[in-house]
Amino acid sequence: MRADKDFRENTRARTETVKPLLQVREIEKRYGARIGCTGVNFDLYPGEVMGIVGESGSGKSTLLNCLAGHLEPDAGQVIFDTRADGPVDTVTMSEPERRMLSRTDWAFVHQHARDGLRTSVSAGGNIGERLMAVGDRHYGNIRERAIDWLGRVEISETRVDDRPTAFSGGMQQRLQIARNLVTGPRLVFMDEPTGGLDVSVQARLLDLLRGLVREMGLSALIVTHDLAVVRLLADRLMVMKDGHVVETGLTDQVLDDPQHAYTQLLVSSVLQV
Repeated sequence: MRADKDFRENTRARTETVKPLLQVREIEKRYGARIGCTGVNFDLYPGEVMGIVGESGSGKSTLLNCLAGHLEPDAGQVIFDTRADGPVDTVTMSEPERRMLSRTDWAFVHQHARDGLRTSVSAGGNIGERLMAVGDRHYGNIRERAIDWLGRVEISETRVDDRPTAFSGGMQQRLQIARNLVTGPRLVFMDEPTGGLDVSVQARLLDLLRGLVREMGLSALIVTHDLAVVRLLADRLMVMKDGHVVETGLTDQVLDDPQHAYTQLLVSSVLQV
């Protein structure tokens, strides 16, 4: 655990000298009279992981989908530091620009792996499609990189031609991660990445994610209801209730010394289990 603490302290130190990768300003989404999320503001720095937690209906998934461009917010800005043009508000981007961003510098890991995979295409084909979307056309190179990434997510290369429907739930989720990370994105959105998996499978997946985040220097936003997930992966933590951010701070500080009554309730409910 000491290594985890040192890694997080180094990440925090870096944020003092670099500009944010993502700047979120006053994001709001409503469904008629009901608030999806409102008044959300934060910065995310290169190599930093932020966890977003809250009960079902708290607004965390609505927020993630607004930030990832899957939902159009009613107000606010999502400013991403692009490679070519510097900080750009992705809310006002054209749809083709946003699609290209989602194929290159952004990635989205769904809770249900099948939502992020093409089940009619082989495992290698799923990874290869993302490479082809950014211009790679050499079949040998694509297959080689697909096999390499299967190995990195602990799937045997002998399964490269198998379809995802032949995989277990945990393997499907690891394949989805490979498909997303093969193009070297700078920001990954994760929606309940361990949801619905057995406890032993969750532990293996979390260990894999932690290693890849460190190895690739990824920035990530992770939505989850599982505080153990953010304890392991996140540098900072945001707690949401009824569409509002009620507490935010360094993960260890928020979980070990929660200030808001709702955060205290979340933490205590885990401790009582």
